[in-house]
Amino acid sequence: MMKIRIEITLCLLLFLVLAPFCICSGERLPVGMTLVRKATAHGAVCLDGSLPAYHLHRGFGAGSNNWILQFEGGGWCNDISSCLERAKTRRGSTRYMSKLEVFSGILSNNASLNPDFYNWNRVKLRYCDGASFSGDSKFDNGTSLLYFRGQRIWEAIIHDLLPKGLSRARKALLSGCSAGGLATFLHSHNFTKMLPSNASVKCLSDAGFFLDERDISLNYSMRSFYHDLVALQGIEQNLNPNCTRSTSNPKLCFFPQYALNYISTPYFILNSAYDVFQFHHSLVPPSPDLHGHWNRCKLDPAACSATRSVYCKV
Repeated sequence: MMKIRIEITLCLLLFLVLAPFCICSGERLPVGMTLVRKATAHGAVCLDGSLPAYHLHRGFGAGSNNWILQFEGGGWCNDISSCLERAKTRRGSTRYMSKLEVFSGILSNNASLNPDFYNWNRVKLRYCDGASFSGDSKFDNGTSLLYFRGQRIWEAIIHDLLPKGLSRARKALLSGCSAGGLATFLHSHNFTKMLPSNASVKCLSDAGFFLDERDISLNYSMRSFYHDLVALQGIEQNLNPNCTRSTSNPKLCFFPQYALNYISTPYFILNSAYDVFQFHHSLVPPSPDLHGHWNRCKLDPAACSATRSVYCKV
């Protein structure tokens, strides 16, 4: 009887010791940050001049030659003041970012939670340029200095990953959420060109299809915001050339609805009909609703009138 109690006690102690490890390895996967050391030589730096970074968890078995890259999201900055503020945060500098990122969802290594990609090489690209990895310019007035180098950051990370196995990719998925989802539209073509010609390449945009639509005051608020962003960060030169040549307003090619016509890479687009950001900032921005007539509807789409509900799903 005493022997049985001792064995039970040992089993309980072993469980208590290993339980945190099991939770971490099965449900939480912290992955360390990799700084791109050679990026500075190519001017590929964050808003504040810090090194760009990514997190890589290696694939194994049947997935050892397959890759999924996920752009981190986090909005944009379209003027000097907002970009200066952003440069002092994790959205504009790797100095303020967590050095460990927990991989979950399609980045998880749990086969039951992520059966399609759990054993692929999985990469999270950290976002620190404020323009969906697409700008290439600089601001320097002698007092303040900002680097708008998203395009170079994207290229520096890819060139860092190629010798680590990306150059031998058989399958690759370029993904992203929100501003990162928008980045997939901007980089799907050059991503395909950087990989082996026989690689199977596809894209996934999660909540990244931002619309060029009129707001409730019949103004194009989002178009104005993006125009300022494209001009400030020198983005136009990096937009899809087939798209920019087809329109008198090349800056519109920052919008997925215009760029998509010129993308040949297979795409899966996931977007809510009532996308919170677009509802609150594109269709019903604060400025044309000073009296808060849309507040109830914005807090709960189910409370919208029939007219407003239809308008929200344009």
